[in-house]
Amino acid sequence: MNAGVGQRAPGIARAALGFLLLTALSIGLTASFAPESFYDDYPFVAAWVSLLPPYNEHLVTDVGGLYLGFAVVLAWAAWTLQRDLVRAVSAGWALMALLHLIFHATHLDGFSTADAIAEIAALAFVLALPAFAAWGVGARAQSGAHA
Repeated sequence: MNAGVGQRAPGIARAALGFLLLTALSIGLTASFAPESFYDDYPFVAAWVSLLPPYNEHLVTDVGGLYLGFAVVLAWAAWTLQRDLVRAVSAGWALMALLHLIFHATHLDGFSTADAIAEIAALAFVLALPAFAAWGVGARAQSGAHA
């Protein structure tokens, strides 16, 4: 299927996927290639990760690799806007983001009120974006043909 043909809002889908791609790259590249900096400084306007000790280089670099893997699939989905691919990466990201949000919402000790609100808002935002991407590419074609 040509990108955009028969889709509700391909621009919204591509924008949502693009923002998720940038998120995945910012986390993935830093955690993979500068794990101590990721732990000490992320998200760079605050130091939220270090509030959840202890530091574990193996865990941080594994998380970085997972986010870089997501970045590859998000880029592919944003480029092609293939319905099934967009829906699959959106479902995978939504599950990961929901579990991430639940963890952080229940582990706010040590966070200032402003940092706790900012963190939960940021995590909720990246949880909402997959819904926009999936909505933008529309429902599966009714003809039974795969897009």
